[in-house]
Amino acid sequence: MNREALYAVLESYLAALACKDASAVPWASDARHSENNVMLEPGDGVWQTIERLGDYRLIFADTRTGGVGYFGTVIEPREESAFTLRLKVNDAGEVTESEMVIVRNSDSGLVLPNPRFWTKPILEADAEAPVSREEMIRLSNGYFETLELNDGEIHTRFHPDCDRVENGFQSTNNHEADFMPTTRMGCEEQFALGWYRYDDRLRGRRFPLVDEERGIVLAHGFIDHCGALDRYQLTNGEWVDSFIRRPHTFYLAEIFKIDHGMIRQIEANFITVPYHMKSPWDGQ
Repeated sequence: MNREALYAVLESYLAALACKDASAVPWASDARHSENNVMLEPGDGVWQTIERLGDYRLIFADTRTGGVGYFGTVIEPREESAFTLRLKVNDAGEVTESEMVIVRNSDSGLVLPNPRFWTKPILEADAEAPVSREEMIRLSNGYFETLELNDGEIHTRFHPDCDRVENGFQSTNNHEADFMPTTRMGCEEQFALGWYRYDDRLRGRRFPLVDEERGIVLAHGFIDHCGALDRYQLTNGEWVDSFIRRPHTFYLAEIFKIDHGMIRQIEANFITVPYHMKSPWDGQ
């Protein structure tokens, strides 16, 4: 399907969600739907509690595989939550896959401070110097390789102005925040320091949607923390305390903006799930 057709299916789905009417979605007979890593019947979960969609919205599409994605927010009683949606659409225009990540801070094991949700022009623009689909996935997976047991070695390429937003919180180059000592640093500077050494494993990596024109890769996966690491030494010689001291797992939806063969922007939504929880999409 072309981009316009995929966007039309997405808009129809979002309109149905806003109206709490899952029956208005053109579901395929074998459609699968998940919310926060659990398979549900269409119409359950957020379909029953949504009040409206928030103003923030980013859409992108994979015309080769029939995938279309959405980053925005969903407003339910008492809070606005970061919201990621991935759809897969068949040639008949039917939704065969629907995967949601909703970051409800009241339920989360990690609440990042002062979340804000805003449109980033760099994500909406086409890539100035696009690279191949395979290279886009390689660079995105290299980010995960860099994050897993982070020891300061870089396995991808970062643009000098790379920024990352996590659950609505800008966690790089943020000179107004002191949530963590690294929030004032750039992407590569953080990883070169070896700050994320406590991330033991990044498993179940999937790259189900690649927007080659826009230069966007959507990835899903899990970050496991065994919690055993106590103090550890950064590459600059400083000793720090581990951020996570219990068995813990994040389930994530993350997009990477790839341009000129480098990661230019990162947008991540993630939630805490049971330790070592598997994916209903691939079992990993």
